[in-house]
Amino acid sequence: MRISIVGPTYPYKGGGAQHTTELAHRLRAAGHDVVIESWRAQYPSFLYPGQQTIDAPEGEPYPAVERVLDWRRPDGWFRRGRRLRAADLVIPVLLSPVQVPPYLAILYGLRRQARVVALCHNVLPHEAKPYDLPLVRALLRRVDGVLTHSEEQAGKARQLTDRPVQVATMAPHLPARPTARAAAAEPFRRLLFFGIVRPYKGLDLLLRALARTPGIALTVAGEFWGGLDATNALIAELGLTDRVELRPGYVAAAEVPELFGRVDALVLPYRSATASQNVWLGHEHGVPVIATRVGALPDNVTDGVDGLLVEPGSVDALAEALGQFYEDGVPQRLRAGVKAVDPEPYWANYLSTLLTV
Repeated sequence: MRISIVGPTYPYKGGGAQHTTELAHRLRAAGHDVVIESWRAQYPSFLYPGQQTIDAPEGEPYPAVERVLDWRRPDGWFRRGRRLRAADLVIPVLLSPVQVPPYLAILYGLRRQARVVALCHNVLPHEAKPYDLPLVRALLRRVDGVLTHSEEQAGKARQLTDRPVQVATMAPHLPARPTARAAAAEPFRRLLFFGIVRPYKGLDLLLRALARTPGIALTVAGEFWGGLDATNALIAELGLTDRVELRPGYVAAAEVPELFGRVDALVLPYRSATASQNVWLGHEHGVPVIATRVGALPDNVTDGVDGLLVEPGSVDALAEALGQFYEDGVPQRLRAGVKAVDPEPYWANYLSTLLTV
């Protein structure tokens, strides 16, 4: 089968680009002729206030990539759609509604000459804008099928389209496995918040919970979506200046093992979520995960075995979990319960579902 995946790949960074790349590798290994239609320029900078590209690839780059699409050249979107008529299957990867106008132009150029399945990482953004709903509805009503990563997201998609909607758990697309290390005899008494800092991810809740649990430090590593001012002000207000280390900026794959190697747990205090690789990333590095019961997070944390689960949006619940985690022997017991994920069953189901939507 000739398949075109329209989405980001290296030199673009982040989970979406990593997933697109791994998906292409997996489809090719299954015997399909796969091309990634990536971007010469994906977003204007004001729509993505962070680092868009990286110098060194995270994982193995995919060899068959076209980089023609450009947000500044709408005239090229339709022409690309005409070119994709030779494909059997076209997969537009939806990460943000701002991608929808180019996708609609590509579909217009296709003229229904190929089957189209929209792969939705998020059907709608966590922080909605007025134009999100009409744009995504317009896309999902013009494709042949939709793939989401959770039943909750599938429900949102079904409200926007009468096209078939299927669910497949997002398969792991992690970097190369780190070298195994021995567990520390004593806890570091340090936690980690990792990834892009946005309001829905609940860093403010974690900081307030940390203020109620003395003797615990926190490292925050990732890009700050709205700048550092609000976070610095909250840290100062809570008296946490000596206990919180900020490492702003994109964390390259080579730096990740060192980060996870000096903490007791990864904390995901999200207010909302869809699918996330971060639970698997923590477990891959031998680290328990403290997460809220939102999205797919509780599917990958076994409460009391390899991490702890708490209700979302509650400083009280999060503070209680931090205290529970540092009871005698608990960090060591939960670390002993952590097992690295086997990606193969996930990918077998993912490809099967995607190709039969």
